[in-house]
Amino acid sequence: MNRAEKAALQLQAVSVLRMLKETRTYDELAELTGLPAGDLNRYVNGHVLPGVERAREVVEGVGRDALADELEARVRFDDEGYVDNSGVVFDQSFLDLVAPVAANTLNLERPDVILTAATDGITLGAAMASYFGARLAYAKKSKETAVEDFIESRQRLASGIELTYYLPASAIDDGERVLVVDDLIRSGETQELLLDIALQADADIAGVFALIAVGDEGTNRARELTDAPVGALSSFD
Repeated sequence: MNRAEKAALQLQAVSVLRMLKETRTYDELAELTGLPAGDLNRYVNGHVLPGVERAREVVEGVGRDALADELEARVRFDDEGYVDNSGVVFDQSFLDLVAPVAANTLNLERPDVILTAATDGITLGAAMASYFGARLAYAKKSKETAVEDFIESRQRLASGIELTYYLPASAIDDGERVLVVDDLIRSGETQELLLDIALQADADIAGVFALIAVGDEGTNRARELTDAPVGALSSFD
């Protein structure tokens, strides 16, 4: 880890602690993290940065659990099982905290391209792209008028509906590492289409990540399609 990466990790830890502090006293935060309240006060107020190992513990340990709890508190399900995650995907500052936690927890290698589906995956994709210093590409259900060459992936869903995604062929280059992300994974059908697009581009799959997994059908389906890491921040039955 070079100096810039160490500094980024330390700043990410501070961001996680500040989020946690919004609803806790320093004593409560100390109990949660196992760190002294005085040290936490100095970190949160910007007087000093945590050491690299302490920062890693916050991001990979407390950070993941805290973000998962926060996400679960913001997600709503209706009587038919449909998910309202607008309280998450519209909060870019929250998603910016998710990116390093996801990267460290899944041990993701740096991708060249973050690939997602329009539209709800775009804000998460932007956060992941910013964290990794990667390009963001998003597939759409319609073709861009001025674009001539597309990669197209089509699948007939269990419901009988035919779903097609299009991505400009110039968005991914041969041999690039692609991380597939989305806000939600349930059946895995969207992720399968995105993986197919990446493979049609002769790219290497770096992983598959979703904010929310509903059941395990989707993640299991993704694992059947790639040997790369597959995971979600939070899972619901």
